[in-house]
Amino acid sequence: MAARNSQSVGLIEPQSLHVAGPMALDCGKTLAQFDLVYETYGTLNAARSNAVLICHALSGNHHAAGYHSEEDSKPGWWDKCIGPGKMIDTDRFFVVSLANLGGYNGSTGPHSLHPETGRHYGPDFPVVTVGDWVRSQDLLRASLDIEQWAAVIGGSLGGMQVMQWAIDYPDRLAHAIVIAAAPKLSAQNIAFNEIARQAIVTDPEFHGGRYYEHGVVPRRGLMLARMLGHITYLSDEAMRAKFGRDLREGRLNYGFDVEFQVESYLRHQGASFVDRFDANTYLLMTKALDYFDPAYATGGDLAQAFAPVTARFMVVSFTSDWRFAPERSREIVDALVDAGKQVSYAEVTSDLGHDDFLLTMPHYVNSLRAYLGRVADEAGT
Repeated sequence: MAARNSQSVGLIEPQSLHVAGPMALDCGKTLAQFDLVYETYGTLNAARSNAVLICHALSGNHHAAGYHSEEDSKPGWWDKCIGPGKMIDTDRFFVVSLANLGGYNGSTGPHSLHPETGRHYGPDFPVVTVGDWVRSQDLLRASLDIEQWAAVIGGSLGGMQVMQWAIDYPDRLAHAIVIAAAPKLSAQNIAFNEIARQAIVTDPEFHGGRYYEHGVVPRRGLMLARMLGHITYLSDEAMRAKFGRDLREGRLNYGFDVEFQVESYLRHQGASFVDRFDANTYLLMTKALDYFDPAYATGGDLAQAFAPVTARFMVVSFTSDWRFAPERSREIVDALVDAGKQVSYAEVTSDLGHDDFLLTMPHYVNSLRAYLGRVADEAGT
């Protein structure tokens, strides 16, 4: 538990920023007001130069490290990597992690009450983009009186936010660390997201996105979406090593209930996801993934899209990640090189798949620790 682990940030109290003024969104709509929930770990130095922003992936939130109570059985989603002496060292950095707009864990989203109607936003919550998230995150930066992030770090969808930060606010981050990401989704990835969305919206309990008012949850649809997504996060090798063709009861039953261990695992993952996530949020997050394409505005020229960048980049990929394969990371690296930017690259040999960015393989940890050590030195910590 938190109190017994010297490398834990311990017990953490979430904080909230209320933004009273309107914010225009890329979709053409406006949020009149909203809240951002966030957590901080470590101490901001006197020069306010050691702040690091963590951008979360699709199912992440503000709770990246530590515990909310002594009774918590699990820490934050990136606790393996954030804490005293860890890869993202809270003895040297002031780490900020927030829940994005449209989420389900405190920041304003579909589950929130609309201030004008008193009803849940539900399907009326506007579609948000990675660019919208970065603009809202910059409001949080300003509220914390941080002139420049020492680094902005993110994996997967979080890595896309890092790229957007470097393009949109080049003077407000010194380093950009992009992990297991891509410059845009492939057609195959968009297809996976669409199947997941269709599983949700065709669930009879979805009620056009107003299921809150009916006191139900589109469990089957959200469960299927998670099962599909989880398959894409794991490599074939990892699934074969973990499950093979092992039978749950040691024999074939010649029916359509769970027989193989992998079936049982996926159903468990789907069922547990339903209890901690929101269906409307899943729709929004996957759409933000689909829409991300910083080179769209430059006619497909990613190097030109990176022209405003002043941050130094660290890009990390994993060999077993077939959803955001190393080739996609090398596209980012090549475009940065073509744009004359400073970039380091590490391709980590791995087994698990896309979810490797959440773990602590030695090559991954040592590469990031060394890079972040230099970042901390620059920040004077």
